Amino acid sequence: MKLISWNVNGIRAALGKGFRDFFENQGADIVCLQETKARAEQVDIEWMRGYHAHWNSAEKAGYSGTVVFSKSKPVDVSYGIGIAEHDTEGRVITLKFDDFYLVNVYTPNSQNELKRLPYRLRWDQDFLNYLKSLEKNLPVIFCGDLNVAHEEIDLARPQANHHSPGFSDGERSGFSAFLDAGFIDTFREFEKAGNHYSWWSYRAGARARNVGWRLDYWCVSAALRRRLKDSRILPEVMGSDHCPVLLELH
Repeated sequence: MKLISWNVNGIRAALGKGFRDFFENQGADIVCLQETKARAEQVDIEWMRGYHAHWNSAEKAGYSGTVVFSKSKPVDVSYGIGIAEHDTEGRVITLKFDDFYLVNVYTPNSQNELKRLPYRLRWDQDFLNYLKSLEKNLPVIFCGDLNVAHEEIDLARPQANHHSPGFSDGERSGFSAFLDAGFIDTFREFEKAGNHYSWWSYRAGARARNVGWRLDYWCVSAALRRRLKDSRILPEVMGSDHCPVLLELH
Protein backbone atom coordinates (compact mmCIF):
# COMPACT_ATOMS: atom_id res chain seq x y z
CA MET A 1 0.00 0.00 0.00
CA LYS A 2 1.38 3.37 -1.06
CA LEU A 3 0.41 6.56 0.77
CA ILE A 4 1.52 10.12 0.04
CA SER A 5 1.20 13.30 2.08
CA TRP A 6 1.94 16.79 0.77
CA ASN A 7 1.40 20.37 1.89
CA VAL A 8 0.67 21.84 -1.55
CA ASN A 9 0.44 25.48 -0.39
CA GLY A 10 -2.71 25.98 -2.49
CA ILE A 11 -4.05 23.11 -4.59
CA ARG A 12 -5.05 25.40 -7.45
CA ALA A 13 -1.51 26.76 -7.59
CA ALA A 14 -0.08 23.24 -7.42
CA LEU A 15 -2.22 22.13 -10.35
CA GLY A 16 -0.41 24.76 -12.41
CA LYS A 17 2.98 23.41 -11.28
CA GLY A 18 2.80 19.76 -12.27
CA PHE A 19 0.60 18.27 -9.54
CA ARG A 20 -1.52 16.29 -12.00
CA ASP A 21 1.53 14.62 -13.56
CA PHE A 22 2.90 13.74 -10.14
CA PHE A 23 -0.44 12.34 -8.94
CA GLU A 24 -0.97 10.21 -12.03
CA ASN A 25 2.61 8.91 -12.11
CA GLN A 26 2.56 7.85 -8.45
CA GLY A 27 -0.64 5.82 -8.57
CA ALA A 28 -0.85 5.95 -4.77
CA ASP A 29 -3.62 4.21 -2.87
CA ILE A 30 -4.14 7.26 -0.64
CA VAL A 31 -3.06 10.88 -1.16
CA CYS A 32 -3.42 13.39 1.69
CA LEU A 33 -3.00 17.09 1.00
CA GLN A 34 -2.75 20.01 3.40
CA GLU A 35 -3.10 23.78 2.99
CA THR A 36 -5.43 23.32 0.04
CA LYS A 37 -6.78 26.89 0.33
CA ALA A 38 -9.90 25.98 -1.65
CA ARG A 39 -13.35 24.41 -1.53
CA ALA A 40 -14.08 21.30 -3.58
CA GLU A 41 -16.21 23.17 -6.12
CA GLN A 42 -13.31 25.51 -6.88
CA VAL A 43 -11.01 22.72 -8.06
CA ASP A 44 -11.13 20.67 -11.27
CA ILE A 45 -10.64 17.04 -10.28
CA GLU A 46 -12.71 15.46 -13.05
CA TRP A 47 -9.52 13.84 -14.35
CA MET A 48 -8.93 12.15 -10.99
CA ARG A 49 -10.83 8.98 -11.89
CA GLY A 50 -10.85 6.01 -9.56
CA TYR A 51 -10.49 8.02 -6.33
CA HIS A 52 -12.93 9.01 -3.61
CA ALA A 53 -12.40 12.65 -2.58
CA HIS A 54 -12.96 13.93 0.95
CA TRP A 55 -12.58 17.67 1.57
CA ASN A 56 -12.45 19.72 4.76
CA SER A 57 -12.24 23.42 3.97
CA ALA A 58 -11.76 26.30 6.38
CA GLU A 59 -14.59 28.71 7.07
CA LYS A 60 -12.19 31.49 6.06
CA ALA A 61 -11.88 31.56 2.27
CA GLY A 62 -8.49 30.73 0.76
CA TYR A 63 -7.03 29.52 4.06
CA SER A 64 -5.79 26.21 5.48
CA GLY A 65 -7.86 23.17 4.46
CA THR A 66 -7.23 19.47 3.83
CA VAL A 67 -8.31 16.79 1.36
CA VAL A 68 -7.85 13.02 1.09
CA PHE A 69 -8.09 11.03 -2.14
CA SER A 70 -8.46 7.27 -1.65
CA LYS A 71 -8.85 4.43 -4.12
CA SER A 72 -10.81 2.36 -1.61
CA LYS A 73 -14.06 3.71 -0.23
CA PRO A 74 -13.70 4.18 3.54
CA VAL A 75 -16.13 2.66 6.00
CA ASP A 76 -16.66 6.10 7.51
CA VAL A 77 -15.37 9.68 7.22
CA SER A 78 -15.32 12.42 9.85
CA TYR A 79 -14.09 15.99 9.90
CA GLY A 80 -12.35 17.80 12.75
CA ILE A 81 -11.69 16.41 16.20
CA GLY A 82 -14.98 17.30 17.88
CA ILE A 83 -13.76 20.47 19.62
CA ALA A 84 -15.29 23.72 18.38
CA GLU A 85 -12.15 25.75 19.07
CA HIS A 86 -10.20 23.60 16.62
CA ASP A 87 -12.72 22.71 13.95
CA THR A 88 -13.28 25.89 11.91
CA GLU A 89 -10.05 25.80 9.88
CA GLY A 90 -10.46 22.51 7.99
CA ARG A 91 -7.40 20.93 9.58
CA VAL A 92 -8.36 17.28 10.15
CA ILE A 93 -9.98 14.52 8.10
CA THR A 94 -10.35 10.97 9.44
CA LEU A 95 -11.05 7.97 7.21
CA LYS A 96 -11.98 4.67 8.82
CA PHE A 97 -11.01 1.54 6.91
CA ASP A 98 -11.47 -2.08 7.93
CA ASP A 99 -8.12 -2.38 9.70
CA PHE A 100 -6.95 1.15 10.51
CA TYR A 101 -7.85 4.81 10.81
CA LEU A 102 -6.19 7.28 8.45
CA VAL A 103 -5.91 10.84 9.80
CA ASN A 104 -4.78 13.75 7.64
CA VAL A 105 -3.78 16.82 9.66
CA TYR A 106 -2.53 20.35 9.03
CA THR A 107 -1.23 21.46 12.41
CA PRO A 108 -1.58 25.16 13.29
CA ASN A 109 1.56 27.29 13.01
CA SER A 110 2.66 29.14 16.15
CA GLN A 111 3.23 32.28 14.03
CA ASN A 112 5.83 35.01 14.35
CA GLU A 113 7.10 35.69 17.86
CA LEU A 114 5.20 32.53 18.92
CA LYS A 115 2.05 34.59 19.39
CA ARG A 116 -0.16 31.55 18.73
CA LEU A 117 1.91 29.15 20.81
CA PRO A 118 -0.55 28.79 23.72
CA TYR A 119 -3.24 27.75 21.25
CA ARG A 120 -0.83 25.46 19.44
CA LEU A 121 0.05 23.65 22.68
CA ARG A 122 -3.66 23.10 23.42
CA TRP A 123 -4.05 21.77 19.91
CA ASP A 124 -1.21 19.27 20.32
CA GLN A 125 -2.69 17.84 23.51
CA ASP A 126 -6.24 17.72 22.16
CA PHE A 127 -5.12 16.13 18.90
CA LEU A 128 -3.13 13.48 20.76
CA ASN A 129 -6.17 12.71 22.92
CA TYR A 130 -8.22 12.38 19.73
CA LEU A 131 -5.74 9.93 18.20
CA LYS A 132 -5.64 7.82 21.34
CA SER A 133 -9.44 7.68 21.41
CA LEU A 134 -9.39 6.30 17.86
CA GLU A 135 -6.65 3.83 18.76
CA LYS A 136 -8.94 2.17 21.29
CA ASN A 137 -10.78 0.71 18.30
CA LEU A 138 -8.20 0.32 15.52
CA PRO A 139 -4.55 1.17 14.83
CA VAL A 140 -3.99 4.73 13.60
CA ILE A 141 -1.97 6.14 10.72
CA PHE A 142 -1.65 9.92 10.77
CA CYS A 143 0.18 12.24 8.44
CA GLY A 144 0.59 15.82 7.43
CA ASP A 145 2.40 19.06 7.97
CA LEU A 146 2.88 18.93 11.74
CA ASN A 147 4.67 22.29 11.77
CA VAL A 148 7.47 21.07 14.02
CA ALA A 149 11.06 19.96 13.53
CA HIS A 150 11.43 17.47 16.35
CA GLU A 151 15.19 17.18 16.86
CA GLU A 152 18.20 19.29 15.93
CA ILE A 153 18.92 17.00 12.97
CA ASP A 154 15.48 17.89 11.59
CA LEU A 155 16.52 21.39 10.51
CA ALA A 156 19.61 22.87 8.93
CA ARG A 157 20.24 25.63 11.48
CA PRO A 158 19.03 24.53 14.91
CA GLN A 159 21.14 26.95 16.95
CA ALA A 160 19.66 29.96 15.19
CA ASN A 161 16.07 28.74 15.57
CA HIS A 162 15.58 27.61 19.15
CA HIS A 163 12.88 30.23 19.69
CA SER A 164 11.41 30.13 16.19
CA PRO A 165 7.92 28.80 15.44
CA GLY A 166 8.24 25.11 14.69
CA PHE A 167 11.29 24.58 16.89
CA SER A 168 10.30 25.98 20.27
CA ASP A 169 10.70 23.76 23.32
CA GLY A 170 6.93 23.51 23.74
CA GLU A 171 6.30 22.36 20.19
CA ARG A 172 9.12 19.83 20.28
CA SER A 173 7.78 18.48 23.57
CA GLY A 174 4.37 18.25 21.95
CA PHE A 175 5.75 15.94 19.28
CA SER A 176 7.70 13.94 21.86
CA ALA A 177 4.37 13.30 23.57
CA PHE A 178 3.12 11.53 20.43
CA LEU A 179 6.14 9.22 20.53
CA ASP A 180 5.81 8.70 24.27
CA ALA A 181 2.20 7.69 23.67
CA GLY A 182 3.39 4.89 21.39
CA PHE A 183 3.25 6.42 17.91
CA ILE A 184 6.17 5.86 15.54
CA ASP A 185 7.87 8.52 13.41
CA THR A 186 8.16 6.22 10.40
CA PHE A 187 10.89 8.18 8.61
CA ARG A 188 13.24 7.62 11.53
CA GLU A 189 12.63 3.88 11.34
CA PHE A 190 14.54 3.92 8.04
CA GLU A 191 16.82 6.98 8.19
CA LYS A 192 18.79 8.12 11.25
CA ALA A 193 20.92 10.84 9.63
CA GLY A 194 20.28 14.56 9.20
CA ASN A 195 20.10 16.73 6.07
CA HIS A 196 16.67 15.37 5.13
CA TYR A 197 14.08 18.12 4.93
CA SER A 198 10.56 18.60 3.59
CA TRP A 199 10.16 22.41 3.72
CA TRP A 200 12.39 25.25 2.52
CA SER A 201 11.88 28.98 2.61
CA TYR A 202 11.39 30.63 -0.75
CA ARG A 203 14.08 33.15 0.26
CA ALA A 204 17.79 33.19 -0.57
CA GLY A 205 17.82 29.98 -2.59
CA ALA A 206 17.22 27.89 0.53
CA ARG A 207 15.97 24.85 -1.35
CA ALA A 208 18.88 24.76 -3.78
CA ARG A 209 21.24 24.91 -0.81
CA ASN A 210 19.12 22.43 1.19
CA VAL A 211 18.69 24.82 4.10
CA GLY A 212 15.42 23.32 5.25
CA TRP A 213 13.25 21.81 7.95
CA ARG A 214 11.57 18.41 8.30
CA LEU A 215 7.99 19.39 9.10
CA ASP A 216 6.02 16.65 7.30
CA TYR A 217 5.48 13.21 8.78
CA TRP A 218 3.90 9.79 8.56
CA CYS A 219 3.31 8.33 12.02
CA VAL A 220 1.69 5.03 12.94
CA SER A 221 0.51 3.09 15.96
CA ALA A 222 3.08 0.64 17.33
CA ALA A 223 0.81 -2.21 16.23
CA LEU A 224 1.61 -1.32 12.60
CA ARG A 225 5.40 -1.39 12.94
CA ARG A 226 5.63 -4.86 11.37
CA ARG A 227 3.82 -3.57 8.27
CA LEU A 228 6.31 -0.77 7.57
CA LYS A 229 8.00 -1.22 4.20
CA ASP A 230 9.42 2.26 3.48
CA SER A 231 9.10 5.89 4.53
CA ARG A 232 10.79 8.55 2.41
CA ILE A 233 10.91 12.25 1.65
CA LEU A 234 10.67 13.20 -2.04
CA PRO A 235 12.68 16.47 -2.26
CA GLU A 236 12.99 16.28 -6.04
CA VAL A 237 9.24 16.94 -6.43
CA MET A 238 8.58 20.63 -6.98
CA GLY A 239 5.34 22.62 -6.91
CA SER A 240 5.24 23.89 -3.31
CA ASP A 241 7.57 25.13 -0.58
CA HIS A 242 7.04 21.65 0.90
CA CYS A 243 7.75 18.37 -0.85
CA PRO A 244 5.73 15.15 -0.58
CA VAL A 245 6.48 12.43 1.95
CA LEU A 246 5.75 8.78 1.20
CA LEU A 247 4.81 5.76 3.29
CA GLU A 248 4.66 2.18 2.04
CA LEU A 249 3.07 -0.63 4.01
CA HIS A 250 3.14 -4.37 3.49
